[in-house]
Amino acid sequence: MRIPAASGFAAISRWEERASIQPQLLRERPVQALLLKINSDAPQRALVGLTLGSRRGFAALALYLVEGAVGMPVFNPAGLGGVAQLLGPTGGYLLAYPLVAALAGWIMERGKKTFTRAAVAGLLAEVVLFASGISWLVTFTHSFAQAVRFGLYWFVFAEVIKIMAAAAIATGWQRAHKAHS
Repeated sequence: MRIPAASGFAAISRWEERASIQPQLLRERPVQALLLKINSDAPQRALVGLTLGSRRGFAALALYLVEGAVGMPVFNPAGLGGVAQLLGPTGGYLLAYPLVAALAGWIMERGKKTFTRAAVAGLLAEVVLFASGISWLVTFTHSFAQAVRFGLYWFVFAEVIKIMAAAAIATGWQRAHKAHS
C-alpha cells in the first residue's frame, strides 16, 4: 500500500502540473504565468504530506522531482522542462515540494488528526514553500521586493482558502481511512 500510494500521489502531481495556463498570460508575462501555475498547485503538495504522512509524502514528491529532472513531461508544459525547470525561476518552489509534504505530514503525525492541526500544518508548510520560492526568485530579480511582488502577493488570499480546503480533505481522508481500518 505504501509504494502504490506514494507513486499515485506522484502521478497526481504530474497531472496537476500539466494543467494549462492561459496562453495570453504566458506570452505577455511568462515568469508571472509560471509562478501563478506553481503557486496555484502549492496546497496540493501539503495535502500529499497530510494524507500520506511525512516519509511517504516526501518520497512521493521527491519521485515527482526526479521524474521531471530526467526529462519526463511532468512539469508545467510552458516551462523549460527537465533540470532547466528546476534551475529556472520556479525552481525554489519545486525543490521545496518534498519538504512541504514532509513538514505537513510530520506535524499531522504528532497528535490528534484534527482540522485545526491540519490547517496549521498546511500553513507552516506554505511558509516553507514561499520562503524557498522567494529566496530563489531573488537571484533572478535581484530584488527582494520584486521577488515578493511576483512570488507572494498575488497568492496569499487564495492560498489561505486552499489550505483550509486541503485541511478539510485531509481530515476527511483520515476519518474515512480510520473507519475502514
